[in-house]
Amino acid sequence: MIEIDVRKELLGSQGKMNLSVNLSFESKSFVALSGQSGSGKTTLLRILAGLENAHGKISVDDEIWLDGTRALAPQQRGIGFVFQDYALFPNMSVLENLLFVRKDKALAHQLLELSELLELANRKPATLSGGQKQRVSLCRAMMNRPKLLLMDEPLSALDPSMRNKLQHEILTLHKNFGTTTIMVSHDPSEIYRLSDRVIVLSQGQVIQDGDAKSVLLRTQGSQKFSFEGELLDIVKVDVIYVAIVAIGQQIVEIVLDGSEAKDLHVGDIVSLGTKAFAPMIQKMKEK
Repeated sequence: MIEIDVRKELLGSQGKMNLSVNLSFESKSFVALSGQSGSGKTTLLRILAGLENAHGKISVDDEIWLDGTRALAPQQRGIGFVFQDYALFPNMSVLENLLFVRKDKALAHQLLELSELLELANRKPATLSGGQKQRVSLCRAMMNRPKLLLMDEPLSALDPSMRNKLQHEILTLHKNFGTTTIMVSHDPSEIYRLSDRVIVLSQGQVIQDGDAKSVLLRTQGSQKFSFEGELLDIVKVDVIYVAIVAIGQQIVEIVLDGSEAKDLHVGDIVSLGTKAFAPMIQKMKEK
């Protein structure tokens, strides 16, 4: 069990604000942190990592990381931190970047194989693509088998196809290593795919807390519309099907019958439209 009850005065996007977060969740959870810029998301990650001071208490699997009398040093917390800018050592090879954290070649090779980087083990970061650098950064964060993996918008600089690939690898590592993961993200499709709980912050306060569907879903009104989106999921409910579609920064659900659902697959790019009060969904033709 992870228990967080922290407070800190910050200078936010609208001036001074008080970060005040009281949460608890099960170990091995995948938690997404969302909210507008300046709402306190990154600061909360840094407090959990021990990189910033705060008042309150942090307990991870019955180990006290922060209380009223002491704060455990970052290197004693058993965390992995994945930054947006990779933060790799440019003078070291891929393998050396991993071994810098822990001299465990077997674990390093396991991680590189899982992330399809083994053939690049002797390359320097400057010779890698953005997606490859981020995979190295993720592997390096897993080298100390962290109790808590913290990720601050790790995929925001990547193109959509590479984001999708790395989302799968993040989830694979999360499950294989049984770590608890907290990730800052603004991408609703990313949050839907990866997280089992979503926390939304605003001005340092938790304003929404729940599963991805309940937090992200936005029902549409009766206005006519036609949008292109990505099919995230199809769920059968009794005799009907419900399609979950990401459109821009929103996620919507559309009721389908069996004949409409049978030709659709998760990952399809679809066209979403409506006539009066009846939404329609169609698979887009390959370009």
